[in-house]
Amino acid sequence: MKEEEIKELLRRESEEFKKLDEEHKSLKALLAEIDKKVYLSPDEEIERKKLQKLKLSKKDRMAELVRDYMKGHKN
Repeated sequence: MKEEEIKELLRRESEEFKKLDEEHKSLKALLAEIDKKVYLSPDEEIERKKLQKLKLSKKDRMAELVRDYMKGHKN
């Protein structure tokens, strides 16, 4: 099973994965809005870094869930 297929399966079957995926997409959209600005204030820059780290932590956890699924479903 390919990684994208596993992600689709987990989106349907795992509440944790589904929630992480939704939060990741939301953070990505927030960062896209921030990145539209030509100049960021120091506070905005700090917020942007915080959002990036949070987004990355969601992505890392989703990757961990995919790896766990792959380990548990080897052929």
